[in-house]
Amino acid sequence: MHNIFMYICLMYSKELLKGTLKTIILKLLSESDSMYGYQITQKVKEITEGKIILTEGALYPALHKLEADGLLSTEKQTVGNRVRKYYSLTQTGNSSAKEKVEELKEFMETLKVIINITPQKLAWSI
Repeated sequence: MHNIFMYICLMYSKELLKGTLKTIILKLLSESDSMYGYQITQKVKEITEGKIILTEGALYPALHKLEADGLLSTEKQTVGNRVRKYYSLTQTGNSSAKEKVEELKEFMETLKVIINITPQKLAWSI
């Protein structure tokens, strides 16, 4: 069975990672002029010390969707005898990257509040 939105993840369930891929891509590209797909997968692996490994089946559909949405532009370059497709943020993509990263930060702060709730703080606790 093929799942197009699949991560190979050594530390986290796919439920935790689902929905973050676009934000991860936008964030990485906001810190670089451009990157090609394999480079993105390796950067994620490096940054997370191997805790998150993106598959091609997850990455490329997300890149294509971001491009179709006008958030990424592409440029093909020949390196040796291979053609690489480099992705970079459009102006809209740059704005979206900032918004998505802030949204994720706020969401993580909200989760921290929920996770740190003690039974004494819950109105319904005994």
